[in-house]
Amino acid sequence: MSDVPAASPGDWLTTPDLVEVLGEPLGRVRRLIAEQHLVGSTRNGAFAVPGIFIVDGRPLASLRGTIIVLADAGFSDDEIIDWLLAEDEELGRPPIAALLDGHKSAVRRVARALA
Repeated sequence: MSDVPAASPGDWLTTPDLVEVLGEPLGRVRRLIAEQHLVGSTRNGAFAVPGIFIVDGRPLASLRGTIIVLADAGFSDDEIIDWLLAEDEELGRPPIAALLDGHKSAVRRVARALA
């Protein structure tokens, strides 16, 4: 059993939370964000990342490519997060739920159509 706490899907994780949940030093956490493995927001004060983006103590692997597609389409970090978490009519669920279920191609097809 791991000593690393699990992130709850509704949680928003601050940078110190990410250090703890990911078991990585602060510099590595910052690199994960800079390299678009994770995306966060300061909308609630402190910078934070939705906990649902972390799976088994790691950033969701299929998230990075989707973040890059949306950023290339001109989405801000807040818009990327909002799109990932909101219900999508074409997918029939939030894009993050489709990514968690392994449907990265469908999510990226919808994301590319937004460009």
